[in-house]
Amino acid sequence: MSNTTRMKKRIALPVLLAGALVLSACSNSSQPPNPKEHDMAHPASAAPQGDQAKPVSASEDLAQHVLTGNTFTLTAKESTLRLDDNTVKEVWTYNGTVPGPELRVKQGETIQVVLKNELPEPVTIHWHGLPVTNSMDGIPGVTQNAVKPGESFTYQFKADVRGTYWYHSHQNGVVQVDKGLYGSLVVEPSDPQPVDKDYTLVLDEWLKDDSMAEIHGGGHAGMNLSNGNPDGGHQAMDMGHSRNGHSGMNMGSPEMPMSDAEMMPLMYTIFSANGKTGSAIQPLMVKEGDKVRIRLVNAGFLSHKLNLQGHEFKIVATDGQPINHPPLVSGQLLNIAPGERYDIEFTANNPGSWLLEERSSNPGAKSLTVPIVYEGFKTAAAKAESGDLPLLDITQYGEAAKSHFSLDDKYDVEYTMDLNTKMANGEMAFTINGKTYPDTPPIDVRKGDLVKVTLVNNSPKDLHPMHLHGHFFQVLSKNGKPVSGSPLVKDTLNLLPGEAYVVAFKADNPGNWMFHCHDLGHASKGMMTEVKYAGFKPDFTIDPTVNNIPE
Repeated sequence: MSNTTRMKKRIALPVLLAGALVLSACSNSSQPPNPKEHDMAHPASAAPQGDQAKPVSASEDLAQHVLTGNTFTLTAKESTLRLDDNTVKEVWTYNGTVPGPELRVKQGETIQVVLKNELPEPVTIHWHGLPVTNSMDGIPGVTQNAVKPGESFTYQFKADVRGTYWYHSHQNGVVQVDKGLYGSLVVEPSDPQPVDKDYTLVLDEWLKDDSMAEIHGGGHAGMNLSNGNPDGGHQAMDMGHSRNGHSGMNMGSPEMPMSDAEMMPLMYTIFSANGKTGSAIQPLMVKEGDKVRIRLVNAGFLSHKLNLQGHEFKIVATDGQPINHPPLVSGQLLNIAPGERYDIEFTANNPGSWLLEERSSNPGAKSLTVPIVYEGFKTAAAKAESGDLPLLDITQYGEAAKSHFSLDDKYDVEYTMDLNTKMANGEMAFTINGKTYPDTPPIDVRKGDLVKVTLVNNSPKDLHPMHLHGHFFQVLSKNGKPVSGSPLVKDTLNLLPGEAYVVAFKADNPGNWMFHCHDLGHASKGMMTEVKYAGFKPDFTIDPTVNNIPE
């Protein structure tokens, strides 16, 4: 990969993508979640149809940033973003905004999306979490060639599974997603039970000083500061001399280099929701008695620990898939890791001005405060809170029910995934079973196989949100203890250092599918493998002139 590609500056979100105010729904069935047939309802949109929706400005109605229908055009192009009155970033976008337009589609419809590339580098679109056919998954060199500048590609797939998803470039994703090439995708069921307000919040982080992007290569994995000079790519944290970096950061020493988990929060100190930060974040307006849904999507590199002030809430879905009989939550933090989605609902029964806020020690935490304002109250009345709160454990949340997999089942394929961090030849590497992609051992399956994967995070400090393409998996155990709450069906699972999970899925979608860390810096430095179906052959020929970069 060229240094030119790697050293593009991280640029930031433009005009806000909306948490769209539309009619919505959520039905919480007592039936177990099915990886292919889900029983969760979602909103019917009142937004403009298809590509007729107008661009939104800060003063326009948020719902105008939503596209509905089944035919869309997304144009990858450069733009600018005003995060707040003092912070303007250059960005790469779909349709000129970051996040790109929210696409709201109906379950069962065939969707067509034309990607036009007006950027100076190849791009793709990956439909994160939605099980599409393999040729539509958007992985350069694996499912297609990346789309060259000036060219276009048409994605066509059936939106079979209702839920909250998102889309983003998978070409050199550590750089391109970092620059803003992402948006949200909602698949609505045909039988919604409306809520009164339905908002989508896409979370991200940004550098305060864009010159720091050149130090870490524009997208974050390691830094090589051995001589105080950037070496281009996502290179290692080879701190040849202990030194203070930007913002007074101590980058460590050769013997004790800083981990990504330690370094990234010190670099990415501007947190955003829908392309705005701090006081510029648009309020979510409610009125007393409203049933409110908030769809949370983490498009960034950091996990976010969120607290909803003044209200109890339910987590009705994770990664778009329903939670069985979710109980009310208060006094606990909801942790959303990179790539994850959580849908929460609450009843607006406490008039005033409140915040959905980050409660963490990260320097950027105070900039992620989303006002929730009742009619007749002032946004400025909301105040951030402080103090420690426990994290909610999603493996113990909701009620148990019959599910599709168990620890006692007989599996056709069993695979252990050892996730680790190591220094190799002066560079940081993130490994699966001691190897970096493309040398990582694949998960070889046949159609119809039942597959059990044991994931173990042996990295000393780094977190690994592992994302499987083309399938949902059921989480069976955490640290040796069976899941005791609702059957937990996901496509992205966050592992803290020392944690171990067992997950299972059915090989029911033939293709070559990525299984990788969605800290994209870790993926770019090796933490990827593939689920490979026996006998499957891709329907494209690799173009050597494209420079496909599949991380």
